[in-house]
Amino acid sequence: MPEAKRPDLAAMVAPLGRILMQAELPVLERNGLTMWGYSVLLGLGDEPVYTQAALAKKIHADKTRIIGVLDELQQRGLILRDPDPADRRARLISLTPAGRTVRDRTQREIQEQEDQLLSQLPTADRKAFLRSLQRLSEAVADQPG
Repeated sequence: MPEAKRPDLAAMVAPLGRILMQAELPVLERNGLTMWGYSVLLGLGDEPVYTQAALAKKIHADKTRIIGVLDELQQRGLILRDPDPADRRARLISLTPAGRTVRDRTQREIQEQEDQLLSQLPTADRKAFLRSLQRLSEAVADQPG
């Protein structure tokens, strides 16, 4: 008996991604962030500092593409950019306490919305879905390009 066909991954993930991004936009606007600004704040995580190049690589952005985003976040007091003592041409980027507050509040609000969507799944399915999505995300992050 032939195996039942399933939709392609992109056919399933793309509409979900669009819905999630549409739901995030009001949260980002309320917190004064763009999608790239939020990506930078998330990318900084809890590490003390990143070089601009390392941060760009981590969030899959061209390092020149995020300069304007970094300028805006720095002007708002959400990040610091200091010269790298080991390489004066490089800048070390770190979150300020205000940046951590904005990042954490934004992430909490976004994840509250995500939880509403995920609540449509039984608990075991939700945990398996999130675990699998995390593994796929990590596998893709390790691939070049």
